[in-house]
Amino acid sequence: MPRTAGITALKRALMAGTPVIAISSWEEEQVIATLAAISRSVFQSDKTLTQWDLQAGLTAGDLNQPGVTTPEAALEAAVRATEPGFFVFRDIIPFLEKPEIQRRLRTVNTAFRGQNRFLFLLGGDIHLPVDVRKDVYLLDFGLPDQAELTDLIERAFASATKRGAENKMTPENLAAAATALQGFTTTEAQQCLTKLLWGVKVIDGSIVKQLQEEKEQLARKEGILEYVRTDSSLEDVGGLENLKNWLTKRRRLFSPEAAAAGLRPPRGLLMMGISGCGKSLSVKAISSLWNLPLFRLDMNQVYSGLHGSPEGAFHRAIKSIEAMAPAILWFDEIEGGISSSTMKDGSTGSHIFSAFLTWMQEKKADVFVAATANRIDLLPAEIIRKGRFDQVFFIDLPNDREREEIFKVHLQRRGVDTATFDLTLLSVSTEFWNGAEIEHVVEAAMVEAFDRGAQLTLDDLYTIIRGTVPLSRTMAEQIKFIRAWASERAISASKSDK
Repeated sequence: MPRTAGITALKRALMAGTPVIAISSWEEEQVIATLAAISRSVFQSDKTLTQWDLQAGLTAGDLNQPGVTTPEAALEAAVRATEPGFFVFRDIIPFLEKPEIQRRLRTVNTAFRGQNRFLFLLGGDIHLPVDVRKDVYLLDFGLPDQAELTDLIERAFASATKRGAENKMTPENLAAAATALQGFTTTEAQQCLTKLLWGVKVIDGSIVKQLQEEKEQLARKEGILEYVRTDSSLEDVGGLENLKNWLTKRRRLFSPEAAAAGLRPPRGLLMMGISGCGKSLSVKAISSLWNLPLFRLDMNQVYSGLHGSPEGAFHRAIKSIEAMAPAILWFDEIEGGISSSTMKDGSTGSHIFSAFLTWMQEKKADVFVAATANRIDLLPAEIIRKGRFDQVFFIDLPNDREREEIFKVHLQRRGVDTATFDLTLLSVSTEFWNGAEIEHVVEAAMVEAFDRGAQLTLDDLYTIIRGTVPLSRTMAEQIKFIRAWASERAISASKSDK
């Protein structure tokens, strides 16, 4: 829930006279500042909040009761209080499972009702026990929204300018910077900006990429999501023109202009096909093309149990990526974690499969799901129907023209002048080869040339080609099956070279 929506929900709960309110937030100080402001408005005075935590005990302005360090004693003191006010308890969430705490919360609920007294329970990720769910109103105090982040960035830039930095940020750069900070708390955003602006002489659009890379820290804390750094672009992808055109047409759909035109961002893309033909590289290129951070969800980590129950780990990963939206979520080899077999066994896998389908259908956050699959026969029909993925592309072995492009990409990347090579002959020599095998040819030939202390020649490439057995020969039956399966279920990522 966005922060503004959370504050609105809080005010409505107070207007309704809800005695006990649990606020789930990672920004404790921001919540307390908001409660203090609401308290001044409600009581028309500078009446301070009555607060409790395990370290300081019960405090209210100059009133200090350090001896009241247990939540039981603090709740009893709150019940005995007679004046209207806000009671804010910081460290009580871990104690909610205790029956004696649950009884005291019910007592507070009864005693505070209609008395203009309110108890607030603060925590990072609150899950209420069954026995108190009817007695406690639960709401989320979200992370800072786009407007708050923009204000934070402008103040940070103003401070840097006073220190002598030159601000060359355009309005578009500023909006992109605020988007890049989505998912950070106010404190994290401030620290991030301070670090990146320290000693900087010129502030320009390059800071957007740096801010996106700071999200690696968020992913590392979660443990399941992996932030993927990439410098790959569409120019690094040989061929796949249909896929490239589809991506290029949608590069601006995450912008405010697209939203004003009534266009929604794409939901997701499924790329299936033969191993080594550029699926993973294409996902990385989407991140660069759309200027969005890329996160990979490791389903092995989800099922490992190292991060709690698999269902809980998957749910936390989804909440985390939604908090950092807009972003790209990459399911690599999705059939390994979400497949027909997991759907049918009635166990943990089926629960995660069901949760994934529901989320893909109902998600509101601007999270683009990029999924890749090799064993496409394992994918159930539910996952490829319209409404979940915007498009399903089949990536086949590269055709003649695409193999020329792939050779050109890998040779130029290594500083080789392609004008001295007959790319057409190389393409013919590697018919039915995949992109990874062509890359291997170039790498191995470069090693041979380096060992001789000479420049790469066409003969070096042919030597490696003659000594390589391509995947299409060793797995001919499987490739034939994959092509037959995808012919009526997916769009070709490549344009025909006929």
